[in-house]
Amino acid sequence: MERVFQAADIMLPTDKINMSKWAVVACDQFTSEKDYWEEAAAYIGSEPSTLAMILPEAYLDQEDREARLDRIHQTMADYEKEGVFQTLGQTMIYIEREDSGGKIRQGLMGCLDLEDYDYSRGSCSPVRATEATVPARLPARVKIRENARLELPHIMVLIDDDRKTVIEPLACKKDSMKCLYDFELMLGGGRLKGYQLNAEEISQVIRGLDQLGDQEAFEERYQAEGRSPLVYAVGDGNHSLAAAKLFYETLKKEHPDKDFSDHPARYALVELVNLHSPALEFKAIHRIVKDVDVEVLLAHMTDQLELTELRDGDDNGQENDGLDQGNQTFILARKGHRKTYRIGRQLSKLTVGSLQKFLDSWCQSHDGEIDYIHGGDVIDSLSMEERTVGFLLPRMKKSELFPTVIFDGALPRKTFSMGYAQDKRYYVECRRIVED
Repeated sequence: MERVFQAADIMLPTDKINMSKWAVVACDQFTSEKDYWEEAAAYIGSEPSTLAMILPEAYLDQEDREARLDRIHQTMADYEKEGVFQTLGQTMIYIEREDSGGKIRQGLMGCLDLEDYDYSRGSCSPVRATEATVPARLPARVKIRENARLELPHIMVLIDDDRKTVIEPLACKKDSMKCLYDFELMLGGGRLKGYQLNAEEISQVIRGLDQLGDQEAFEERYQAEGRSPLVYAVGDGNHSLAAAKLFYETLKKEHPDKDFSDHPARYALVELVNLHSPALEFKAIHRIVKDVDVEVLLAHMTDQLELTELRDGDDNGQENDGLDQGNQTFILARKGHRKTYRIGRQLSKLTVGSLQKFLDSWCQSHDGEIDYIHGGDVIDSLSMEERTVGFLLPRMKKSELFPTVIFDGALPRKTFSMGYAQDKRYYVECRRIVED
């Protein structure tokens, strides 16, 4: 029987490699902070590192991007020739990630079958995107994958396992597992441990995932009669996984007579994480709108969303405490003042969805630029500028994620963030995506 999440041939550096210099945070973090990446490069020096095999998005607009890509692809080939890697055949890796705050996030490395993934809105596939995929963001990621021998994953895929039947039981067995790595992550990233599963433990994982995908249990749990089960929701790395899918589909179109049933590019290496992990926190992503006539925007918004002002929201420092997701309330920030509003005409199950739909439509027919901001203090600062207004949104509850994706489809882009930048996935494991 074909499995959506499977064991994989996972490549790790040999014992001779300094793991603290090998592992680097996801390329889509610190996008406006080149100083972070320069500090990482200085720390690594000339030693083998995943930094030499990725293109941080902070450098995507650099004129030397093509030369950087050539160096990345050459480094992958060189590392293989030089014996930097060891390959663990058809395995999974149980992960314990201590974040910068000391919390332990448990995860499981394996590969997803891209045949079971569809990132389009309204998808009914077992693997679905949690946020809307922006087609314009895919070509740069596909370009990196086109001539690459290896993939390095920063994709985190969520399962809604409130009974903790899949990943958590592995913690009780780790003392008998082979420890593959245990080291400090660079630049305040915390600590990472990895343990190799045996055949019996892999079978246990598969059985647990099968139960989560049982049609009858799914319909009963989510009151979703007749809908296809959603088992895997892409939490981090939506666009990276979409690029892997697009690359794979392009390969099939370019070689219509080739058998791709077991081609390495059919799969993508990911980390599976339980939505109910106490260490997994959802944080709100706020909006700032620039270069607009604020009075006109607010008049149209009040009319189209049927806004009601509730109270003064001058409780600086309280980003979204007290906001009501169910009644769809948000805080408007402008020139040092905050006001709280309720949306009467709800366009989505979530406040962010209703607001985003209005802003996207309004900005298409008016001047204006939307930016996405972490932190209420930043919103307050930016909203002091002329022709600028900020919107602070309630934090999405983890329990709302799966039901919203099931019934509404992919969420609006930038709905939530899973933790701070330094707590995102670090590149450690690799997998070959070309045929030998």
